[in-house]
Amino acid sequence: MTVDRRTVLRTTVKLAALASAGGLLTACGDTGRRRADPGSFAVRPGPVDPSGTVDPAWPAGEGPASPSPTASAPTADGPAPDGAAARAAASAPPVPPVLPPLAAGTPFEVAYGPRTGRNVALTCHGSGDPALATALLETAEKRGVGLTVMVVGSWLDQQPQMARRILDGGHELGNHTQNHQNISAMSPDRARDEIAQCAERLQRLTGSIGRWFRPSAAQYATPMVREQARAVGYEHVLAFDVDPRDYADPTAAELQRRVLNSVRGGSVVALHLGHRCTVDALPGILDGLAKAGLTPVTASRLCA
Repeated sequence: MTVDRRTVLRTTVKLAALASAGGLLTACGDTGRRRADPGSFAVRPGPVDPSGTVDPAWPAGEGPASPSPTASAPTADGPAPDGAAARAAASAPPVPPVLPPLAAGTPFEVAYGPRTGRNVALTCHGSGDPALATALLETAEKRGVGLTVMVVGSWLDQQPQMARRILDGGHELGNHTQNHQNISAMSPDRARDEIAQCAERLQRLTGSIGRWFRPSAAQYATPMVREQARAVGYEHVLAFDVDPRDYADPTAAELQRRVLNSVRGGSVVALHLGHRCTVDALPGILDGLAKAGLTPVTASRLCA
């Protein structure tokens, strides 16, 4: 009897999420006071699981949301659909990921989770070489770890397949603007457009704009950026409290040291896809977190 590796991984991720959910507190770090919503949302985020027991990144079912239009093998129920039926199935809207509800009182901008808890969130700015991105995802998946990828919209234009690849690996997706420019220096209209363009791509590719927005070229969102994120439809901004600067390509050993010397319960760590040092350092980072009694989870699990 053989066991599919993805099935094992999915079970591992879900069990880890279930084990950690009971110990989470009901507050997350905030970098400012919550303000009233200035208006209606442009697009809607994905569904929320009311039970809170479903891993945030796994959509209903397995594999990509739409079947391949080129599939021709017969199924248990009969032959594969003809070309017209396959094309219709492939054009069906993608199934959005199911997210756990966040704890009551979760602030609009989250910089860290409960400090008395033992969970941490490893987040990644999403762009760069897709081969390196895939290697990082696979490294995390082998350990049953879900990452939170704050994706750049222009990267999705070049690598649209990565959206489903990230979700199907048990990870979470968020918005990191369309072009990764200094959003804090933009006009309100331009900043909103940067957020909305990336949100549109996430909606089209995954069925959801994602729960989290992270400003580009900034650790925290300015009041103006917060307002524009709300206008697009985001209820939460995801900042971070640990920045090991892996974008500068330190050695793997140095990157591990930076992360492990700074991380503590509730931390949100900012890493990057597309850097070899991050791929090489991740196993040691995960080992160090385990030794310290810390559990890496997605951002939604951190604040569930």
